[in-house]
Amino acid sequence: MGVIEFELSRVVHAAVDDVFTRLADINGYNDWMPRRGSILRHTEQTSPGPPAQGTTYLDKTSVGPTPGEIAELVRPTTLVYHWWDKTKGGRLKAEGWPAWRLEAKGDHTTLVHHHARVETHGAYRLATPLFRWMAVRERKATIEALQASFAHHHDD
Repeated sequence: MGVIEFELSRVVHAAVDDVFTRLADINGYNDWMPRRGSILRHTEQTSPGPPAQGTTYLDKTSVGPTPGEIAELVRPTTLVYHWWDKTKGGRLKAEGWPAWRLEAKGDHTTLVHHHARVETHGAYRLATPLFRWMAVRERKATIEALQASFAHHHDD
């Protein structure tokens, strides 16, 4: 198994509850994720109800559909997603755990720690450097889009 792990941090000018709500709203990613610089094309929650541990979703990406679920949710500080990618035969190629840890730094400022872990399996271990490049690029695009989404919505 190949393992990729890294963390990014950014300051977001919004209350911690607002940042958490935006990150937990799976369908809402379609409103604030960039159209360029990301592999994400569309995401949708596939299980009913409000976001909670076990909530499932499907990301449609430029490299194919990727299912996932919320692995951990502790409002308003912790959110961990888990996604996986399998071969047509059902073998696990890669899986990832994008995690968000939020720290309130005042009424309208949140320090966002975005931890990413990706594991490649089987023959896909050989592609670990490519997965790393894609993961770093995607996670940077996501955290920067999150930051920008609040910069444009001061009145929300």
